[in-house]
Amino acid sequence: MTVVSREPHALQPAPSVRRILIVDLNNFATFPTLAIGLLVAALRKDGHEVDVLCPLAHGVSAIPRESADSLVDHAKRRVHLSTSPMFRSARDAVRGVRRRYHERPQRMVLREVTRALGRRPDIVLLSAYLRHFRTVSKIGELAKKDGVPVLVGGPMFNFADTAAAWSSLPGVVGVVGTEADLNIGRIVDAICEKSGIDHLPGITMPDGSRAVAPTPLRQLDRTPIADFSDFPWDRYPVRIVPLMTGRGCQWDKCLFCSDVISVSGRTFRTRSVENVLLEMQEQSRRHDTRNFLFLDLKLNSYPPMMRGIASGIQDLVPGAEWIGTVHVDLRKDNGLSREDLELAVGSGMRRVSFGLETGSQRMLDLMQKGSSVEANSEFVRHAHDVDLSVRCTMFQGFPGETAADMEATAEFLEKHSTFLDRVRFNDFTLLLDTPIYKAVKNDEESAPAKLRDNVIHRVAGGYQNPEGSSLSYRRAKARALRAVFEINRRPLRPAARQFDGLM
Repeated sequence: MTVVSREPHALQPAPSVRRILIVDLNNFATFPTLAIGLLVAALRKDGHEVDVLCPLAHGVSAIPRESADSLVDHAKRRVHLSTSPMFRSARDAVRGVRRRYHERPQRMVLREVTRALGRRPDIVLLSAYLRHFRTVSKIGELAKKDGVPVLVGGPMFNFADTAAAWSSLPGVVGVVGTEADLNIGRIVDAICEKSGIDHLPGITMPDGSRAVAPTPLRQLDRTPIADFSDFPWDRYPVRIVPLMTGRGCQWDKCLFCSDVISVSGRTFRTRSVENVLLEMQEQSRRHDTRNFLFLDLKLNSYPPMMRGIASGIQDLVPGAEWIGTVHVDLRKDNGLSREDLELAVGSGMRRVSFGLETGSQRMLDLMQKGSSVEANSEFVRHAHDVDLSVRCTMFQGFPGETAADMEATAEFLEKHSTFLDRVRFNDFTLLLDTPIYKAVKNDEESAPAKLRDNVIHRVAGGYQNPEGSSLSYRRAKARALRAVFEINRRPLRPAARQFDGLM
């Protein structure tokens, strides 16, 4: 979230009702942005006038995510994930060019922001993701010319070094790294009234200092129902409402996960089942849809939540269909038994995503994933049997991974090919302040990966696993990628096609 404020004239009292422009920079989604909807709802509840600028409404196409693979997609994936010593330098150079292209400021966004500033709003909020660094810098320059200070915020700005890097951008008066669902109005008032924001929790000032550390928001039932009325619903291929039942993750121990240390991911907190069901009913009424996407890090953190949704949603929203992400953990009751999955499908669940990560038990243990190869196998079989579309995410190159581990991954994919609909296979990214980042940084011998230059404003540190260069590792990876292609080339099962590419 970025906030841009126009200073009121020195001789005029600050108005009690602000004219607020919110710019949504997320052009990846084909559904409304939840964080924006929450801010809009909170501000309108306080009586402010709010306008939302969405790139999709002005001709910027949403970037497609996932679809059935072609041979070209397979070739691109192999190039992208290549660890060949002879090929790596050229590949990394191409990656850099591609990243700079996708992170470039959109001319349409800058044009529309310029027009909006010309209408003299009292304040502008921008929900900023890390890839928007250059765009926010340009917007800051535009705002500074008009005497408009900028306040930046987003999911990863509770990291001190990252927040400090963003706070130095032109026109920026501070960076918000806290959940602002309930106090965004207070922040807006402090900026517009020039009363100072350094006393507010989780805000980093231009000098890099932060007076009050943020704390997780715990009273989630008090948060407003997201207001998506300003989004271009006519341009979405399917009307899908995003929502969350809780924040954080019950497990909270995976060494590689940055989500659990982000602004909203710190510690697990849940809403009540009744509160979630009533939101689904209200959003269905507002937007004439029965399709829902749960954005929880782990929808089964609180098993009674999944069961409560499955038991109650058809009474409130007849014909409802929904998807979500889970963690196949080893609790005695993790909410993912065959009976639980069967109940979920009967209530409209059509697709489930989970982090498989690897087919090697040794690697799962090294990652502190809290799961097992056996449990993952049982889950995908049960989910497939009850007609759930199953998607999983994986990555290569976690510190310590060997050719034998990659062989185990290839074997798992081949063995379970008929039970999986989509596999997203990525390069492992070392993210700042995660436990594995600290291990690599402090002791490279015990965590055998070569740490390269950090990119603080993107919360990323480059690295390479030495084992990835070996011929045996590369052969095992090629085998795994062939299995991924065989899975991804198939069309999605009909019941889940409306949710294709959403997770």
